Amino acid sequence: MSAGDKKTGSMREGVEVAVRCNGLRKRYGDVIAVDGLDLEVLAGECFGLLGPNGAGKTTTVEILEGLLQPDAGELEVLGMRWGKDDHALRQRLGVQLQETQLAEKLTVEETLRLFRSFFDQGRDPDEVMQIVGLEEKRGSWVSKLSGGQQQRLAVASALVSRPDLLFLDEPTTGLDPQSRRQLWDLVLDFKAAGGTVLLTTHYMEEAHRLCDRVAVVDHGRVIALGTPSQLIAALGAEHVVEIDIDEDDLTVDSWLRDVEGVQDVRHEREGIFLTVSEVHKTVPALLTALEAHEVELSRLTTHNATLEDVFVSLTGRRLRDE
Repeated sequence: MSAGDKKTGSMREGVEVAVRCNGLRKRYGDVIAVDGLDLEVLAGECFGLLGPNGAGKTTTVEILEGLLQPDAGELEVLGMRWGKDDHALRQRLGVQLQETQLAEKLTVEETLRLFRSFFDQGRDPDEVMQIVGLEEKRGSWVSKLSGGQQQRLAVASALVSRPDLLFLDEPTTGLDPQSRRQLWDLVLDFKAAGGTVLLTTHYMEEAHRLCDRVAVVDHGRVIALGTPSQLIAALGAEHVVEIDIDEDDLTVDSWLRDVEGVQDVRHEREGIFLTVSEVHKTVPALLTALEAHEVELSRLTTHNATLEDVFVSLTGRRLRDE
């Protein structure tokens, strides 16, 4: 039975809702991990929770997966509730944890056959090994796999039940670019077959490539929600100009904001970032302004506005604190 053949969940104006939570709260002592979070994931979409480490993403996902009990709030997953429909829910979910500890002395094939045994129905492990590109590693111990291969095996273990809803918690952290793109293809193929994906990430390109909608999470709350394009458009400008200048004048922001096309000015360690609407007009005007104020320019680069710029604009912080 395919994902599209099963009843998914409740309805919202004719669109099936796979995940819904309202007022979700969770604290650990004095630390509030999730602070009244509201969320709705539609069936058939890839939905991303985007935010820095400590934003509450993993705690939220573990509550939705039934691994944690919330302190407050209501949640519904595939039209069911934890504490009432536990077995039925577990049969329809695929879960890849942020850190998946697989038995090192089991082979790839043995690992998948073990996970398959937990479910009433699902895929043949041979089929899943082909999907994730691990056929040649079927007899290899988990301990002998590369980091990328272990991540693919973790995703394969989540896919072996043929789930309706796939949870991926920072699935590509620490992977090289090739392994990351291989996992992206797995996610896109799962979605194309009718599955629903909820993933957490702090990689901008990953969220933009995979997600139909994104919720930006900070301090346990959703602070922005929309498609990647909608969130970027909310900046009010499509481009960012980065400059390094030799200038300590406290009035620099005021005259930079007066440059044609500049919508916003922010200072970071890397330099000054100007959010602009028409880069081809702003750059000549900026050079003229720098010359007029006798300010020396040591670097100028431009890029299209990204989800990283959205987050910095909303919080004043980078998504990834290096």
